[in-house]
Order: sequence, then structure tokens, then C-alpha cells
Amino acid sequence: MERIYFDYNASTPIAPEVVEAMKPLLTDYFGNPSALHWAGKPIKELLQTARQQVADLIGSTSGEIIFTSGGSEANNLALKGFYFKNRHKGNHIITSKIEHPAILNPCKFLEQIGARVSYVGVDHYGRVSIEEIEKAITKETILITIMHSNNETGTLQPIKEIGRIAEKYGIAFHSDASQSVGKVPVDVNDLKVDLLTIAGHKLYGPKGIGALYIREGMELEPLIHGAGHENGLRAGTENTLLAVGLGKACEVAATQTSHIRDLTDYFWTKLRAEFGEHVVLNGHPEERLPNTLNVSFINRVGQEILSAIPYLAASTGSACHAGSIELSPVLKEMAIPEKVGMGAIRFSLGRATKKEEIDTVIKSFKKILEA
Repeated sequence: MERIYFDYNASTPIAPEVVEAMKPLLTDYFGNPSALHWAGKPIKELLQTARQQVADLIGSTSGEIIFTSGGSEANNLALKGFYFKNRHKGNHIITSKIEHPAILNPCKFLEQIGARVSYVGVDHYGRVSIEEIEKAITKETILITIMHSNNETGTLQPIKEIGRIAEKYGIAFHSDASQSVGKVPVDVNDLKVDLLTIAGHKLYGPKGIGALYIREGMELEPLIHGAGHENGLRAGTENTLLAVGLGKACEVAATQTSHIRDLTDYFWTKLRAEFGEHVVLNGHPEERLPNTLNVSFINRVGQEILSAIPYLAASTGSACHAGSIELSPVLKEMAIPEKVGMGAIRFSLGRATKKEEIDTVIKSFKKILEA
């Protein structure tokens, strides 16, 4: 049977337009963008174009975009870079308990060297409480970091409202938007964020490239020291090939008119029609990414279901260890009961998803669950 890919939140294929934009850098362009001669100048121009394309997608200026090796590096630069540069102002950071490990682990590292971190919980839908965040603020608070959307459930966080709180208290605000950029509108000025993370392979760009938006006037300590690349914040000759790919991916994302929301709604409607109360939605019913559907088959094991459908690529919300089931930290924090959480599967659709593929998957589920 033809393979079906419903795991676009894990990674996306590179868009054809991105491939075409990158090809010349594999053959015709090889110079160092810092060089002032004929081989370097075209590379620098391509790099600047890519930087502008990224900036245009999120409403920033090109000078506020720093290229990184991906979302994890961007998050580390945002958290560690800000803390190292500004710890004389305070040592307190606020985040949530459902952040990606690329946020939680840097926070744990900073705690080892003197930072104090408050981890705010979430409600049953996986949304943080604005009141809890404001309550956690102290005179020592210098940074708030909350993801724009959750990678497992797709739940969108009240970033704009949190941004207003951060602005009110004069606290820097970072958001990991790796899963959001390219799927929903993201405008850094509307959201009132000072730092924002982008990951290339989440929006049909290549792996190994990302970007960090740094609002003008924000001061960070670089993690990689050397020459003055990327406004002195990331030493090393720029990876122009991948930067051009990310830039083109952002340009394409800005012009996409997607049908993905309709397909996701169709999928959920079909699941409910076929399995009724035996299937439930994890995450917010409305405030979530248009492509993400995290559902639980009650009293079933998600991994066992997927193992019985080898042609389908999707993700589970639990891990099996020697016959026991361990729920994901996100589902645990949402207080999802074990009999529900163990049957969780995340379906994340994409540009190439077809309605016929959904129908095929539904038929397979019927055979497995009704056996």
C-alpha cells in the first residue's frame, strides 16, 4: 500500500520552490559572504535576501534576524544569551511545564549556574494561565519564555496577552514559534515578543537551519565566539545554502492559501462519526494549529494501533516500556487520565495531504479497533 505521511509537525518535506532556490549554491556560488571580491558579493546579496524573506514573514526588519542551525540553537541563544548578558538585572525566568526540551533543558542548565526558574502549569486544554504568569513575576524576573503553540497538541498559547504583561513589567519576552511560523500568522509586533524562534524544517525548508528574531535594542551574549558574523551574535561563516532555503520557504509560506484546516476538521468529523465516545480530542478544540489533531482512542494503546498500520507515519503521545505505558509530559500536565492518554496519537497534516488518504486511514482504524 502507498505510504501516508501524517507527521508534518515532526518534519516537512522541502518545498519544490525551496529546492530550486538552493540549487545554484550547490554549483555556481561558492564564495565567502564576508569576502569583498566578485566571488563573495553575490553570496552576501543572497544572504541578505534570505534574511529579508524571513523578516517579511514575521513583520520584523532584516537586521533583527539571526540565522542559526535550527530551533534548538535559537532557543539556547535566546535563553542563555539573554541570561548571560542581563543577569546583573535579576536571575528569575518564567516558563511553562509543557515547553519543548529545547527550552526546558536550557532552563535546567541555567538553574545550575544561579538562575531561578518558575514553571507555570496549564489547564486541561494545555493553555497557560495569564494570571499565573503575572502572579509568578518578582523584582528579579528578567525573562518570560512561552511557546507559541504546542508541538504535541497544537494548542495555541495566549501570546499577545502574555506580551502585554511582559511589556507592563518591563520584562523581556521570548516565544518558541517553531511549530507556528508558516502555519498561522505570526507578527512579532502584534504579539509583543522581543525574541522569537523559527525552525526551517517545520515550514518546508531544509533541516539544519533556523532563525532567532531579536528585537532591536535587545542585548544577548553570543554562544559561539569568533569573528563578527550575524551582528556579532554567531561566529562562523554563514551557511548560505540553507539560509537561502529558509528564506524561500518563508516567502512561499507567506503566499500559501491552505486547505489544511478543512482536512483536519474533516478527519476529526470522520473519527467521531465512526468511533463516537471512544475517541476524544486532546488540546483546545479551537485555539490550535490548523493542521494538528491529537486524539486518544480510549482504553487502547496508541503505539499498538500505529504498529498495526505500517504504511502510516504519525506520532504517539505515550511510550511503551516493558509492558507499561508512560504518558508524555505534556499529557500528564494536562491531567489526561492514563486510560485516555495511553491511546493518544498525533496526526499532523500538510500541504500534500489528500482527503482520500484520510479515508484510507479511517478504514484501517475500523478494521483494527473493531477486530
